[in-house]
Amino acid sequence: MLGVGLTAAKERGQLVFLEGLKVSHDVLFSKRQEPAEARPFQFISGDGSNLKALYEFVQAALSLTAGGDSWKGSVLIVDDLSVFLSLGVKLTDVLDFIHYCRVTVNTLLKGNTVVMVRGSEDSEDEENELLAKALRHQANRILWAEGLATGFCKDVHGQLTIIHHGSWEEKAKRDLRQVYQYKIQDKNVSFFARGMSAAVL
Repeated sequence: MLGVGLTAAKERGQLVFLEGLKVSHDVLFSKRQEPAEARPFQFISGDGSNLKALYEFVQAALSLTAGGDSWKGSVLIVDDLSVFLSLGVKLTDVLDFIHYCRVTVNTLLKGNTVVMVRGSEDSEDEENELLAKALRHQANRILWAEGLATGFCKDVHGQLTIIHHGSWEEKAKRDLRQVYQYKIQDKNVSFFARGMSAAVL
């Protein structure tokens, strides 16, 4: 699989990147008063329930990138959706926001939405777990990365489970589950079947 040069994509107008931490800082600590449409993270200075400006930013960014011929479909990547809950956004508003984004990207633009959520099965954060469950229910593919249950190993850093959900028409079909182990290197990640690491072989 070939990689994507993000810097070159940004220069060609194929990539729009919103650095949430920087934008949040500007909203909270900037003395300048800018128009609301220029501030997609304006919700953090209010009651934390209106993500409309952020959705409008996403919609505008998607319409910019969708115009190019070199990419077949738009991709929206949200890393990490759990942060909205930490910023005080209500769970229902986060779910509404990602629903509208998915409708815009998947249905209207025939693209894909990739969302990351942090969590674990023994987490005590109920809202975050509800968010993760709702997204798992809606997803076609789930990539679940976790550490090794057996503990530290210098040749295997973790395990990746890929779950392919069948379509509604294939309800009788079981979900396809693939499990790989991985090792993180300096500029790469190696994937291999369980029990096939260099330490075992």
